Amino acid sequence: MNLGFIGTGTIATSVITGIFKSKISFNKIYISKRNKKKSQQLKKKFNKVIIVENNQQIVDKCNWIFLSVTPTVGDKIIKELKFKSNQIVISFISTTTLPQLKKAIKVKAKIIRAIPLPPISLKKGPVPICPPNKKVKAFFDKIGTTVEIKNEKSSINFWSTSGMMAPFYQMLSTMIDWLVKRGVKRDNAQKYITSLFLALSEDAVVNSKKDLKYLVKESQTPKGLNEQGVKELTKLGFYKSLEKTLNSIHKRLNK
Repeated sequence: MNLGFIGTGTIATSVITGIFKSKISFNKIYISKRNKKKSQQLKKKFNKVIIVENNQQIVDKCNWIFLSVTPTVGDKIIKELKFKSNQIVISFISTTTLPQLKKAIKVKAKIIRAIPLPPISLKKGPVPICPPNKKVKAFFDKIGTTVEIKNEKSSINFWSTSGMMAPFYQMLSTMIDWLVKRGVKRDNAQKYITSLFLALSEDAVVNSKKDLKYLVKESQTPKGLNEQGVKELTKLGFYKSLEKTLNSIHKRLNK
C-alpha cells in the first residue's frame, strides 16, 4: 500500500512522523514538493518518503490520499486531480464538507474527513473521522485514538474544539512568563507548568467516565487557592468567553 500526502504542513508532517513510529504496514509515502524545506526534511528523516514533481503523480501512485492543504488551496487543486474509484481519500481540510469533496473528486472513491492534531506525531491524541470506516479507524488507532462520527454536522463540533489548541498553548505560555517575571528560571517554569498540566490532563482522562465538574469540585477547598481561581476567572468572564469563542468558530465552520 502506498500513501500519498498532498500538502506537507504541520499536520501532514505530524501524521507522517506518527506513521513511521507505528506498526502501520505500507510500501512508500509520496509527498509533494510544495513546501520544499519540509518535504526535504521528511525525505532526509524517513527513507520510505519519496518527493514527486506534482500532485497528480501522488494520486496516480497511491492507494490512500491525504489532503492536507488550506481550504483556499484545496478549492483550487482538488477539482483538477484525476482520482480513482478504488482509492481512499482522507481530508484534513477544516471547512470543506463531504458534499464539496465529492463534487470536486468526481469519482466514487471512499472519502473520509479526519481531524488529527500535532500530538499524533507522538502517537497521542484523538482523531475524529466522518463517516465511520473500519479501515480508516484501524489506521488511526495505531497512531492515536479514533473517534467515529456518523453525522457530518456533529463533526463540526469536534472541528470547533480543535481550534482551542493554540489558545491552550498560549495559556501555558502566559503562566510560564508570569513565573519568569517573578524570578523563576524559564527552564524550571516551563518544566513545572507543562508537567502540571500533563498530570491534570491524565487525571481527567482517568476520570473521563465521570462529569468533569466532579474534578472541579474536588480540586477546591473552602477559601482555598483553587476556589479563588475559579471564582475570579468566572467573574472576569473567562469561561463565558471560552464558550463564545467556540460558538464563533462553530459558526464559521457551519456556513
